[in-house]
Amino acid sequence: MLVRNALFSPMKNLLKMEELAEALFALVVFAHLPYAWWILPATFLLPDLSMVGYLAGPRVGAFCYNLAHHKALAVAVGLGGWWLGQPVLMLAGSVLLFHSAFDRLLGYGLKYATGFKDTHLGRVGTVQPG
Repeated sequence: MLVRNALFSPMKNLLKMEELAEALFALVVFAHLPYAWWILPATFLLPDLSMVGYLAGPRVGAFCYNLAHHKALAVAVGLGGWWLGQPVLMLAGSVLLFHSAFDRLLGYGLKYATGFKDTHLGRVGTVQPG
C-alpha cells in the first residue's frame, strides 16, 4: 500500500493544482465582470440544485448533476456570453467553473448512475490513496 500511495500522491497533487488553477481563472474572469463580489458567494451553491434530479432516481440524478458540474458547459456558457456580449452568461459560466473546480478540489467528482456517492474520483466518504 505504501508503494501505491507513493505512486498516486504526485498525480493527485498535480490534478489538485489543475483544479486550483481553473478556480483561480474563474475568479479572474468574475473580477472583470460588472458584478459586486458578494454575487459569487451568493450564487456559489446554485449548481448543486441539480441534485434535485435524484428525486427521480440515481440515473436521472447523476445526469442532472453531471450536466451542471461539467466544465465544458461552464466554458461554453462563458464563451457564449463573451461572444454575445451578455455579462450574465459570463457570470453563469464563471460561477459554474469556479463551483466545479472547487468541488473537485474537495474530492467531489462527477457521479455514476450507481449512486450519489460513486464518483469518477472514487467513493465519497472513503479514504482515497495518496
